[in-house]
Amino acid sequence: MFNFFLFVAGLAALVFGANLLVRGAGKLALSFGISPLVVGLTIVAFGTSAPEVGVSVSAVLAGKADMAVGNVVGSNIFNVLFILGISALIVPLVVNRQLICQEVPIMIGVSVLMALLALDGRIQVWEGGLLLAILVAYTTFLVVQSRRANAAQGADAQPPLDDELTPPAPTDWDAKLPAQLALIVAGLALLVLGSDWLVTAAIAFAKALGVSDVVIALTIVAAGTSMPEVATSITAAIKGERDMAVGNVVGSNTFNILGCLGLSGLVAGSGGLVVAPSVLAFDMWVMLAVALACLPVFLTGGEIARWEGGVFTGYYVAYVGYLILAAQQHAALPVFSNVMLVFVVPITVITLLVSLRRRRGRAVPDSAT
Repeated sequence: MFNFFLFVAGLAALVFGANLLVRGAGKLALSFGISPLVVGLTIVAFGTSAPEVGVSVSAVLAGKADMAVGNVVGSNIFNVLFILGISALIVPLVVNRQLICQEVPIMIGVSVLMALLALDGRIQVWEGGLLLAILVAYTTFLVVQSRRANAAQGADAQPPLDDELTPPAPTDWDAKLPAQLALIVAGLALLVLGSDWLVTAAIAFAKALGVSDVVIALTIVAAGTSMPEVATSITAAIKGERDMAVGNVVGSNTFNILGCLGLSGLVAGSGGLVVAPSVLAFDMWVMLAVALACLPVFLTGGEIARWEGGVFTGYYVAYVGYLILAAQQHAALPVFSNVMLVFVVPITVITLLVSLRRRRGRAVPDSAT
C-alpha cells in the first residue's frame, strides 16, 4: 500500500513539475533570444534526463552496471516509441526542419557511436570521456547557432519608425529572469523527486514478480526515469509548444547517450562499464532501429500524424511484450516473433510509403500554383 501511494505521489509531482518547467523554459527562451526548439533540446532535455543520470550512476556505484546501460537503452526506446506516440495521439506534432536536417541525424549518429563503442562488451573510461566532450561541443554549437539565427532575423526585419520605438524599462528583463529560473528549478526538483518515488515503487513491484535486473532496467526503470519526458512533452504539446515536445525527446535521447552513459563510464573506473550480453545482442539494435525510424516518419509531411503515433505506441507495447515473454521463456515467444516479422512490420512499411506518396501528391498542386 505504501508503494502504491508512492507511485501516485510520484506521478502527481511529475505532472506539476513538467508544467512549471515548460512555462519557465518557454519564457527563458524569449529572454535570451533562444528558440523554443533549442530550449527543448538543451535545458528541458537535460533537466528531464536528470533521473536517468542519477539512476545510472547509482547503479554503477552499486555494482549493477548492466542496469545502468539498460536504463539508457530502454529510456531511448521508450522516449521515441511511447512519448512521441502518445503525444502525437493527443495532437499531431509539427516537426521543425532543423530536427529533420540536423538533430535527428545527430541522434542517429550518436546511437551508432554507442553501438560501436559497446561492441567489445564494455564502455571504457576514455570512451566515457569522449562522449562527455561531444556533449559539451554539441550544446555549445546549438546555443551559438540559435543566437546567430535570431540575430540574423532581427537584422533583416524592417526597422520601426521613431515614434514606434518604445524600449522596455531597464529593470523589466531583470525582474522576469529570477521568476523564470525559479520556475525551471522548481519544475526540475519536482521532476527528479517524483521520478525517484515512481521508480522506487515500480522496482518494488517488479522484484515482487521476480523479474531480472536487466529487464527491470529496460522497462520499469527506463519508463519511470522517462516519466519527466512524458509529462513535459505531453504538457508542451497541449500548450502548443510542439517544437519543445519533439525537441525534448530528441534532445533527451542524445543526452542519455552522451551525458548519462559518458558520466557512468567515467564513474565505472578502470574496469569500464560492462554491457550485458542480452542488451548487446538485441536491445541496443532495437534502440538504433527506433532512432533510424524517426527520419522517414518525420519526412512524411513534416509532422508526426496520429496514425504514426499509434504505430509507435503499438510497437512499444510489442517490445515490452517480447521482453516479458523472453524473460519467462514463454512458449508463445516464437509465435509472437513470427507475427511481428511476417505481418506487422511489412504492413507498417507499406502504410508509411503510401502516406508519403499521398502527401507528396497533395503538395504538387500547391507548388504548381
